[in-house]
This record gives sequence, structure tokens and C-alpha cells, in this order.
Amino acid sequence: MTSHLPAAQRSRRPPAQGAPAPLPTDILLVEDSPLDVELTLRPLQELDPASRIEVARDGEEALDFLLGRGAFRHRLGAPLPRLVLLDLKLPKLDGIEVLRGVRGNSRTCMIPVVVLTSSNDPRQLAQCYQLGANSCVQKPVRYDEFWSAIQTLGRYWLSFNESPPSAAAPVS
Repeated sequence: MTSHLPAAQRSRRPPAQGAPAPLPTDILLVEDSPLDVELTLRPLQELDPASRIEVARDGEEALDFLLGRGAFRHRLGAPLPRLVLLDLKLPKLDGIEVLRGVRGNSRTCMIPVVVLTSSNDPRQLAQCYQLGANSCVQKPVRYDEFWSAIQTLGRYWLSFNESPPSAAAPVS
């Protein structure tokens, strides 16, 4: 897990017992390609330098972060990210399995998940929506188009969208 927080807010080690809870994360970027991580972070950080962005490099790490498991036990009960940007081609667990895990958990089922993919396979797109993706975006090839697309996503999901409650409450 890589943290992309201002230095004063960064803490990669679990807090000691009795320490304050982890700071809320605005975005969890789930991406294994270091180049795509950098290409995605730059427009988001330009949009809002104070955004707290965490990066998971594989599907298993993403679910551990969101569900407070393994190395992220200290996050159990911590505020959930306001947005998950999810690549589909990931090591350990692919993006489809991550999406299935997020939507199958009562605590994480309402987190907005935007799938970022280089694929234009209509079956994969349909599967993402059937599993509850909020949006699917094909990664533009041209850098300026990619920059614009990522800033538009960040602006919409973090500025205009009303986030769901922090923990999914049953609807009567």
C-alpha cells in the first residue's frame, strides 16, 4: 500500500493502541502499473492537493484495506474511501473479484467504484455493471485525454456526488 498524502498526514505503520484512528481516505486507487499510478495521481493531485489518496497494488491488498484485514486490521471501523478507482487487470485477485468482494460486504457495498479499463470488451463491461460498478471508463490512450478524464472523474465523485453513509445501513 502506498500513501499519497501530504507528509504531515502520512503514516504507513499501524497506529499504536490508543492512538487516533487512521485519517479518512478520499480515494483508493487500485492499480498495479507504476506508470498508470503516476498518470492517475498527477491530475487528481492537481485538482485537489489536499486529497488523501491511497494506492493498492493488487486486488488482495485492496480488499484487505477496505475490509480491515491482515496488515490493515488497524483500519477496521475506519472511515471508508469516498471513491475507489479500480483497474480490472490485477495480480492476486482481478478487479472483477475485488468488485464482487466490495459489493458482497454490508459495510463496503455502497462505496462508489469506478472501473478503469483499457479493454473495450462489451461482456466485461456488462459484468462490471451487473456486479455493481457505478461507472466504467475506458482509459484514453492519449495523455491529455487521460488527464482530462481523470480530473473529470475526481471532480464529479469528490465535489458533486453525495457520498453514501459511511456504513451501509439497511433500508426499510
